[in-house]
Amino acid sequence: MNLTVIPTDIPEVLILEPKVFGDDRGFFFESFNAKAFEAATGLKREFVQDNHSRSARNVLRGLHYQIQHPQGKLVRVTSGEVFDVVVDLRRGSPTFGKWTGLTLSAENKRQLWVPEGFAHGFMVTSESAEFLYKTTDYWYPEHERSLAWNDPALGIDWPLDGEPTLAAKDAAGKLLADAEVFE
Repeated sequence: MNLTVIPTDIPEVLILEPKVFGDDRGFFFESFNAKAFEAATGLKREFVQDNHSRSARNVLRGLHYQIQHPQGKLVRVTSGEVFDVVVDLRRGSPTFGKWTGLTLSAENKRQLWVPEGFAHGFMVTSESAEFLYKTTDYWYPEHERSLAWNDPALGIDWPLDGEPTLAAKDAAGKLLADAEVFE
C-alpha cells in the first residue's frame, strides 16, 4: 500500500492519501493495510469495529467522544462529501481546545486519523454522503459524550448553509468549559 501522510496543525491528527490506480475501467486502491498504516504513521493500532453511516445534506454529526474507552478512528467518505472536524480534548496538550478540519470526499479518497482523546464530527456538504470509519475500541453508549458543535470558545468554521440538522444528543452537546475531558 502506497500511503502519503500529510500533517495537520495538530501533530497527532494525520491526513492519509492512498495511492489510487485508475484507468478507463475505474479505479482501485487499498483502503487499509495494518503494516502500511504502521510504517507510514509510526502507529500500531488494532481496529475492532467498522461503522458506516449515510446522511443527507446539512446533517451535522458530532462532536463525539468516549470519556472512558476512548476510540481512535480512521475515517473516510465513500460517497459524497463532508467537512470533517477534530478537537483536542487532552487537557495537558499544547493544542487543547484547538480544532482542525478538512474536506473528505469520495473523489479525493483522503482518510483522517483521529487519535484517542479527541472529539470528532462532520457535516455533509453534498446532497448526501456515506461515511465509513474504523475504531480502536467498541462503542459504549454510557461513556459517549457530545461537545457543542457551535461552542464559541472553539470557533469552528463550519461551512453552514442555514441551520444544520442535528440529533438530540448533538443539540444538547456541552460547551468545552463544562465538558468532561481527558487528563
